[in-house]
Amino acid sequence: MEARRAFVYTVSQLTQEIKDLLGEHFIDIWVEGEVSNVRVPPSGHIYFTLKDRWSQMRAIIFKQQVRSLPFTPEDGLHIICRGRVSLYERRGEYQFVLDYMEPKGVGALQIAFEQLKSRLEAEGLFDGERKRPLPLLPQCIGIVTSPSGAAIRDMLQIIHRRFPNVEIVICPVRVQGIEAPGEIAQAVRDLNAFRNVEVIIVGRGGGSLEDLWAFNDERVARAIFQSRVPIISAVGHETDFTIADFVADMRAPTPSTAAELVVREKAELVRSTESLTVRMMGCMRQQLGFLAGRVDRGKSGLIDPRKRVQSSWEQVDGLVWRLSSGGQRLVVRSQSRADGLREKLLYRNPHKRVEGYALRVSRLTKDLGDAVGRQISERESRVGQLVSDLDNLSPLAILKRGYSITRKYPSDELVKDAQEVAKGDRVRVKFYRGEILCEVEECGLP
Repeated sequence: MEARRAFVYTVSQLTQEIKDLLGEHFIDIWVEGEVSNVRVPPSGHIYFTLKDRWSQMRAIIFKQQVRSLPFTPEDGLHIICRGRVSLYERRGEYQFVLDYMEPKGVGALQIAFEQLKSRLEAEGLFDGERKRPLPLLPQCIGIVTSPSGAAIRDMLQIIHRRFPNVEIVICPVRVQGIEAPGEIAQAVRDLNAFRNVEVIIVGRGGGSLEDLWAFNDERVARAIFQSRVPIISAVGHETDFTIADFVADMRAPTPSTAAELVVREKAELVRSTESLTVRMMGCMRQQLGFLAGRVDRGKSGLIDPRKRVQSSWEQVDGLVWRLSSGGQRLVVRSQSRADGLREKLLYRNPHKRVEGYALRVSRLTKDLGDAVGRQISERESRVGQLVSDLDNLSPLAILKRGYSITRKYPSDELVKDAQEVAKGDRVRVKFYRGEILCEVEECGLP
């Protein structure tokens, strides 16, 4: 007797039960592994394979969680991640759905820093050729920093001590937290719109990597890169480096150092100006002495201008005499040459040659008229003959002798044979003068 058949699952039912079992037992777990085969489609989700030495499984982190990641997963990165196990029913494959991940060994912020640094460097934002020098003595300085920190107090104190006349424009911003990067970038753009600002200091006091992270944001880096005004980055302490430091025109180890770099001490400028004044006066005295010596030497070599004028008049008189004598000789030679040419012209009188040419032209004209007359007569005779031949061949001439042309009506076909028409057909008969329309009463007559 056949055994009783057990319950039969459909593929969808079995897949759903497996999915439920996985979802119940692996809801919130931590997994460690190496990232490989990273793929980011237009949806913004990140698909990759999570593997270790012996096994591997598919993994996905959705777009919403990707936004909160400070770094981008890359092939070869070793991570620790938290999430749940799920089953992709369409292919019957299980996958790990991540809610959070962090690099193992190296901090997420450090990886994000290196990734952004490499990308911006490849785009040319760090190129030294585009970095501009600071103005020697700016009349207006812009500062982007927190209004309540020690950094702003130190910078203002140093700037006023070194050069109290300089104008300072402060753009207060938050220097840490989620809102900080947007405020810093906007402050840089605002100061660029302020025409008087000649140089900008962007910075804050020291802190941890997390505290300084606003200055590692891409928005801040691009705002600094697009600035028309030179920018000094003064973030943290001497050992702290941020993306803003690499993009800025100059990096200052601390905000206080930035204040010292942006303005020179007034007393130092005064001393430098006095020193330059002394050197300039010495150079001027030396140059004046040299020029006075040249004047004295030139004065000794000068000739009395009256003597030079007298000598010039003598030269002018000599030239006038030479010009007069040479002109008279030239006139005599020209007159003699003109007389010779006149004699030759009389000898070769052109009137005789003109008379001969006139007789020849008259004879040629008569010959040409005779030839043209003969040609015209021959052409007229030929044309008359052709006209006569044409008249003889013309159909009208044949009709004039009593013949006619018959055509069917209304098709206008030419009738060449009596068999081509039948009784009752209508025909049009053309004579030399005029035509008639007829109806055939009988046909086929001999």
